Amino acid sequence: MFSRRTTMQAGLAMLIAATALPALAQAPVVRVRGTIAALDGATLSVITREGPTVKITLPDTLEPVAYKRVALDAVAPNSFIGAVATPAADGTLQAAYVLIFPEALRGTGEGHYDWDLAPGTTMTNATVTSFVQANAGHKLSLVYKGTPIDLAVPADAPILTFTTASRADLKPGAKVLVNANKISDGVYNGLRVTVGKDGVNPPQ
Repeated sequence: MFSRRTTMQAGLAMLIAATALPALAQAPVVRVRGTIAALDGATLSVITREGPTVKITLPDTLEPVAYKRVALDAVAPNSFIGAVATPAADGTLQAAYVLIFPEALRGTGEGHYDWDLAPGTTMTNATVTSFVQANAGHKLSLVYKGTPIDLAVPADAPILTFTTASRADLKPGAKVLVNANKISDGVYNGLRVTVGKDGVNPPQ
């Protein structure tokens, strides 16, 4: 018999996966980061972190998701995570934040590639193979597509996972991260919306 928590987690993972599916069929996908100016029907207006305001059309079936903070011990061997990081002087990746994926999304975007959070950042979506406590944080050993990589997680790095949200959370002033197809300058079709909720904002 499935617990209510397991059912909710499965439903959330299906929602995230479903909203990501159009990204496989249409390209390119861009990430719009910023602050909600307004939601007018199906049109979300976002003041981007770069300054201009853009309009994003949200499909009727698209429901936003949010992040919530969890303890670092939620990361365990065999967890599938996404880590945004910058290289230290010795080449070790230093995590800016770590996102734990639901089991149903294992393998999503697996790999190591450039990211747009800040200049020089990378995203690594990989499986945790080991977890070692260190003086100033923790060290994770990861593997993606057979390639090992090490990640240092400072003690103050946010550890996040997905939680549910609704269109009622798309309020003026809320921070958002929108995966979208660019139609023309300032006009987008939304694929997935992650909105700030309960004090936890998508990284800007």
